[in-house]
Amino acid sequence: MQFKLEKYLKGDKVIWAVVILLMLFSSVMALSASSNLAYRLTGGDATPFWFKHVAILIVGFVLIIYLQHFNFKYFSRLSQLGIWIAGILLLVTLAFGKEVNSAQRWIMGFQPSDLAKIVLIIYLSRTLALKQMKSKIKDFKEGVIPLLVPTIAICLLILPADFSTAFMLFTASFVLLFVGGVAIKHLLAVVGAAIAFFALLLMLNAVSPGLLPRVGTWQTRLTEFFHGSTSPRNSKENYQANMAKMAVSTGGLFGKRPGKGDIKNNLYSAQSDFIYASIIEDFGSLIGGFGILMLYLILLFRSIKIMMKTDSKFGGYMAFGLSFLLVFQAFINMGVGVSLLPVTGQALPLISMGGTSILFTCISLGIILNISRTVYDKENTKDNKKK
Repeated sequence: MQFKLEKYLKGDKVIWAVVILLMLFSSVMALSASSNLAYRLTGGDATPFWFKHVAILIVGFVLIIYLQHFNFKYFSRLSQLGIWIAGILLLVTLAFGKEVNSAQRWIMGFQPSDLAKIVLIIYLSRTLALKQMKSKIKDFKEGVIPLLVPTIAICLLILPADFSTAFMLFTASFVLLFVGGVAIKHLLAVVGAAIAFFALLLMLNAVSPGLLPRVGTWQTRLTEFFHGSTSPRNSKENYQANMAKMAVSTGGLFGKRPGKGDIKNNLYSAQSDFIYASIIEDFGSLIGGFGILMLYLILLFRSIKIMMKTDSKFGGYMAFGLSFLLVFQAFINMGVGVSLLPVTGQALPLISMGGTSILFTCISLGIILNISRTVYDKENTKDNKKK
């Protein structure tokens, strides 16, 4: 059995353990937290949703195994085409995408932003490695601008429909550029420009309400989060956050046991945006809350270790960038779930119910494990030679 597992589960075994544990949590919570969704769509039977979710997890698991066997350097070339494809899909989505919750994010059954996130990180990793090779990373014109142009373009295309994803991707890209050696003064200039741009959008919305509808939504959520409100409209918008607080509070340290939590039945997004609150209600703050947090931190730390060990700068940056993006997204979801952050709509990677979002998460994990495989294969070769 061990030989067979070694054949399919290559690379970092700790990351594999994290992936398997997250998937197990996901399969349990898919059945436990989807009662509200099932009641609204099928009258109360959550089993079909559970089967669909588990099937997606199995496909994602197979996808991770499959991606381990590529030479990860092929992703460098694919990103050159992928960045254009992602940009075009985002443009088409803005113009013709399906509107969900007053935002056009979907086209052809998936959110192009999920693809764009991965492609941009890979493309930036490639460009960083090339600029470092040519010793141009400290030069703003030749080293930094080629990195900023695709970052700003992709984030701006995501921004009108999904501020939280644009912010998350911009932050992850910023951190990757910092790790890649871009001068701090250049990075601070970019951050300053981004803050000024966001302030300008808020002022435009204040002067002409309704001119930028999504800006009004962002402003409302931020205002409600920091100041709260007693108006009926805002009470309705805060309903899910209030239910999440109750779920976390009643879950306590050890939880009510899987499937026994009842407050999540009143949460509209208990199976997705607020699944962390659902986990704490069922499993408690110790196993559910702290345990899940530690799994994501372990994923990030192991990816940093891979970055430090690999001989490929491109592979190292890619492993770090993709893992940081996943973990940062997880922190945002968890922060929303325990009312530390405003409501954003970000899924908890590999746990929240969803179709393509899980598959794109598995693609990221497959690439990370691919890079780790090359590291550990090299170490095993050295050990065998010593023997």
